[in-house]
Amino acid sequence: MNRSVLLSFDVEEFDMPLEYDFPISAGEQMQIGKNGLDAIRPILGKTDISSTLFTTANFAIHYPKDIQELAGKHEIASHTFYHSEFSNEHLLQSKQKLEEISGQEISGLRMPRMRKVSMEEVKKAGYGYDSSVNPTWVPGRYNNFHLPRTIYQQEGITRVPASVSPVVRMPLFWLSFKNLPYLLFRSLALQTLKKDGYLCLYFHPWEFTPINGYGLPGYTIKHNGESLLERLWRLIGDLEKEADFMTIRHFLQQKSPA
Repeated sequence: MNRSVLLSFDVEEFDMPLEYDFPISAGEQMQIGKNGLDAIRPILGKTDISSTLFTTANFAIHYPKDIQELAGKHEIASHTFYHSEFSNEHLLQSKQKLEEISGQEISGLRMPRMRKVSMEEVKKAGYGYDSSVNPTWVPGRYNNFHLPRTIYQQEGITRVPASVSPVVRMPLFWLSFKNLPYLLFRSLALQTLKKDGYLCLYFHPWEFTPINGYGLPGYTIKHNGESLLERLWRLIGDLEKEADFMTIRHFLQQKSPA
């Protein structure tokens, strides 16, 4: 097929309740992240699915065997060192630790919560691409309507934005997947796939385990656990009729001139 789905997961500690002043221990954050990773293992084990796992070094240190196993089939990329803390030094430190654990060369970066990051620092740390851009408006987070909607170059780094629909730039990310009617999300995804030739989607493993009772807003937990997993299986089934699932690194290598 000539079209590609770049399915990715942010493999991380479940620290989201802290944003809403709900106390959760570091141990429980990590365990829920691991429970979520276990929940999506059947998807990651699907023969024709290759994905990109943006992983915090902190998570990989706690569960090195899981990361080593997944690295045999999927791309491991950096989600920095910790999900709740960041300094520029973490760019190189996380890359080195993830390479040590996974046995892969780490070429991709995604900042937690799509934070802004200096491309000069990203390049200095040795990354080839960054996927920390959501080229739309998310209230209280960012307004990126001015940024390119599709893959572009910035200061020697390839930037791979999360997919948004053409024209109105409806974000096709984890929150819209939960909250839009399924048929509408699928329609927008297929429209974007046809227009751009690829679709860059991202989720978090912890979404696919029960996360009620942690003080989160209703729109973040409208679907979670098994119901969300069933919805993702349905989306994969619909998209694989139209495109191949591949890692971001593989996709970029295919696009690069020989």
